[in-house]
Amino acid sequence: MPELVDKFNRKIDYLRISVTDRCNLRCIYCMPGEGIEFKSHQDILTYEEITIFARHAVQAGISKIRLTGGEPLVRRGIVKLIEYLSSIPGLKDMSLTTNGVLLVEFLSDLVKAGLKRINISIDSLDDSIYQHITRVGDVNRVKKGFESALRAGLNPVKVNVVVLKGINDDLKDFVKLTFDLPVYVRFIEYMPFSENIKSDFFVSCETMRESLKNYGILEEASLPQGAGPARYFKVKGALGTLGFISPMSNHFCAECNRLRLTADGRLRTCLFSDEEIDLRNYLRGEAKAQEIEKLIRETLSRKPKDHLVHQKEFIRKMYQIGG
Repeated sequence: MPELVDKFNRKIDYLRISVTDRCNLRCIYCMPGEGIEFKSHQDILTYEEITIFARHAVQAGISKIRLTGGEPLVRRGIVKLIEYLSSIPGLKDMSLTTNGVLLVEFLSDLVKAGLKRINISIDSLDDSIYQHITRVGDVNRVKKGFESALRAGLNPVKVNVVVLKGINDDLKDFVKLTFDLPVYVRFIEYMPFSENIKSDFFVSCETMRESLKNYGILEEASLPQGAGPARYFKVKGALGTLGFISPMSNHFCAECNRLRLTADGRLRTCLFSDEEIDLRNYLRGEAKAQEIEKLIRETLSRKPKDHLVHQKEFIRKMYQIGG
């Protein structure tokens, strides 16, 4: 199988595909309360176009695909897309990131379609805090979602927590969760993507780890499949693990292995770079496989060595790129 390698000798084998900019939550660190102006259906890639691109990407060297949003489960027919992608020869891993609100309803069909593992975003296990962060969410629906994912045999089941200073930075409920369930909890540093969002939410991973000392010694833990940039630890006696993802305080650009395709067909090399190539017209035209694969390699040649998150305001927001 061919390899994709950038000019800094990083092997690129992971593609994150955003299928929609729509979401059924309005998290305070992601979207304004009044919502946003969504892309029209004509502007969003069809499932057939996504599958065509994914097939070319796998031929070029991609072996892992993750679907994101917005919230991917709000897009009609999402199970069919997972079925399409899972059937691509050479694709080794098919995963999904979801806020979990609709997971119970979809889970059985997702697994049948070929989903291998899942990341569930839930920023608090306390109902009042969860409602404050999401503005509209019901934490119990999400809890049922990751419990169902475990029963369905998805492995690993990762729980993503964006930690916000003064709001959900008491992490004891998640420590307890790792004693109750074999989940991989990952605490993620807040990333400032918009001038309309508060910048004083930030809590460093070092501060998070210090706050957990009262719950026992954190020992280095084995890495799950698709471990990504997280560092994993375990409290003695726990079934699950605690991971820390530090895009701000200790970024992991040297190990970055991913490309991103936005819902409207832009190929990006970095979450924190607005440089992108518009593939939508190529996918809707008569472009041949060699042309698409050439565009992938041309885009990869622009992948920066490091991100510039501290130095700029971004044109595109997180929900427009894909988390």
